[in-house]
Amino acid sequence: MIIIEGFQLAKSVLTRQPLAELYSASPAVKQRLREIFGTEIDPEQAVRQIISDVRQRGDAALVDYTLRIDGVNLTSLEIGREQVRSAYREVNQELVSALKLAAERVHSFHSAQKDNICSKFSEQGLGQLVRPLERVGVYVPGGTASYPSTVLMTAIPAKVAGVKEIVLVTPPSRGSVPPSTLVAAGIAGVDRVFGVGGAQAVAALAFGTESIPKVDKICGPGNIFVTLAKKLVYGVVAIDGLQGPSEVLIVADETANAKYCALDLVAQAEHDPSASAILVTTSHQLASEVAKEVEQQLKGLERQAIAAESLENRGMIAVVSSVDEAIELVNLYAPEHLSLMVDRAEAYIDKVSNAGCIFIGEKSTVVLGDYVAGPSHALPTGGTARFSSPLNIADFIKFISLVTIDEASLKQLGQAAATIARAEGFEAHARAVEERLKAD
Repeated sequence: MIIIEGFQLAKSVLTRQPLAELYSASPAVKQRLREIFGTEIDPEQAVRQIISDVRQRGDAALVDYTLRIDGVNLTSLEIGREQVRSAYREVNQELVSALKLAAERVHSFHSAQKDNICSKFSEQGLGQLVRPLERVGVYVPGGTASYPSTVLMTAIPAKVAGVKEIVLVTPPSRGSVPPSTLVAAGIAGVDRVFGVGGAQAVAALAFGTESIPKVDKICGPGNIFVTLAKKLVYGVVAIDGLQGPSEVLIVADETANAKYCALDLVAQAEHDPSASAILVTTSHQLASEVAKEVEQQLKGLERQAIAAESLENRGMIAVVSSVDEAIELVNLYAPEHLSLMVDRAEAYIDKVSNAGCIFIGEKSTVVLGDYVAGPSHALPTGGTARFSSPLNIADFIKFISLVTIDEASLKQLGQAAATIARAEGFEAHARAVEERLKAD
């Protein structure tokens, strides 16, 4: 990891690269596209083609792309309820218990949030209704690995919000959906599961096919093709956001534990070669100790190559003069995960404007947030924490305004409405109000 000195240099280095550019330049992505499409094509062109094909051919296109991309010849798209139930026998019971504990925590957190925001009100003829979305699609990454935690973190908030039907899509791995994913789907109360992934699954959720129903909103992270597909179908359906590579920014002072810092940086780096692991500290000594400890923690790691590439290309340690300077960098960078490993960490919370989730104190490792703390781990990345929020109850509800105008309100408001309408050139609008005023 590189170590840089000073606030201004750190500010210039902590820049954001657009998500499409980040992946379009990847040799691996270019090679994969050539293998699938037989020609040079950029990711967005490829995704547009997939979406168009799914709209036209439905299930047949899903089967074709799953064979071409995942190497799996599907005989059935949907995973039946009996297969979900039988998955419990294939999963270590310790993992089942851990998933149930995580589910309880996620459910409890979002239930408390629902109690706070999902209330209707009525005042002077005006009010608000709260309605859950009818059907939501949850995308869970897969293929080379399984992510049961993502099932819990996306489906449970939707369930708590009252969504009537939750549809899960995930790529098949070696011909089937991993049992741990199915167990998590059962625990989370998912209604239907389909073993299909990629841009084609997003297109199916957006437009519907013979087997997969059209949804109102698509949630969940994925690779560049999934992310671009969500971007392109937005407007036909709602989306939760455009998630990019995972990232952590640790703010630490001389009181921080160097090993804890290093472990959290390496943990973040093992997600993806494009993940970002950043330490901003006020201590030169800590910076040096963390850099050495990172090298130690990489040794023997199963995903050592991935973590090492991430740390080499997107890892950084910056030394600044004060914690306040560090927090200024935080607000400029708007990290997905922010870890505060400083003395009196709570005192700095109010100074943080832009972050997906704040982890306060050295015991609060980001890993606990990934799996069991309670808030959804589906967080804004790529600097979008400047204007967006973690996945939460509000993603799965909508508000309907209520307006009741009585005689007194009509007299109070009517002429003003007519005046504004005429100023905007809408004579019929003005007359609609004035006729009611005459009647009174």
